[in-house]
Amino acid sequence: MEDSTKRAVNRAISTMRENLGEPLTVDDMARAAMFSKFHFTRIFQRATGISPGRFLSALRLQRAKQLLISTSLNVADISLRVGYNSVGTFSSRFTRSVGMSPTTYRRRAGYAPHIATDAGPAPLSEARVHGRIPTQPGQPNGQVFVGLFTDRIPEGRPVRCGVLPHGGYFHFGTVPPGTWYLLAQAVDTDAGGRPDEANRPIAVASEGPLTVTWNSDIQVDLDLQPIQSSDPPVLLALMDSRKLALARVAAQQQAVETPLSSAPVMITKLRESDRTAA
Repeated sequence: MEDSTKRAVNRAISTMRENLGEPLTVDDMARAAMFSKFHFTRIFQRATGISPGRFLSALRLQRAKQLLISTSLNVADISLRVGYNSVGTFSSRFTRSVGMSPTTYRRRAGYAPHIATDAGPAPLSEARVHGRIPTQPGQPNGQVFVGLFTDRIPEGRPVRCGVLPHGGYFHFGTVPPGTWYLLAQAVDTDAGGRPDEANRPIAVASEGPLTVTWNSDIQVDLDLQPIQSSDPPVLLALMDSRKLALARVAAQQQAVETPLSSAPVMITKLRESDRTAA
């Protein structure tokens, strides 16, 4: 992306972030970017992968997630603060994108108990998507979520997903035919705090669109990079990676302590718990 285009897109995104509670239009964003409406929409889509309107909606829901876990504001007040005049519309969009209602998200402190997937039509295909996410110097010290989504925004139910310990090999089998985006995120668990806090180190990666047929075999290697202002926020509520790490350690300790006669059963359980394909 050219420097002038990058600056224009970042100006528009800054305007969005500063006015989440206001009824911003594409004309307003284009003026902030100092481009015509038509040219702005085109360069914004090319830079971020989504339209300005969808990006603004994602920022609003991301801010709502932060407010739900960091303040005692009620859901109605939060919906107004992020630009929704109808709490019902806000709640339905939040639930569809995050995977749970605003009230449930707050009660669970921003974490999902599990990540549901969209299993796809039957019969299952023979398609697979696989690859590696190498550990990079300076990468956030946390587990890596990776999933296949219908769009560039990680929201709603992925068709396949998994969690990797600090990167590594992933494999999704029986991927339903369609056009998908492969998206990954790593959050620094050493930073503590709650999910979606603005100051937590985050690294992201994406690839797509990927066209999957009934017998596709697609290999994609992803390189995690520090999140940029032009990267769409992750809206899907993710599992607590610290708990996942503790569960993995507990399973490994149990395997060591298991008598030899029952070791094959434990090995099977470990393999199941380590699967990256949901």
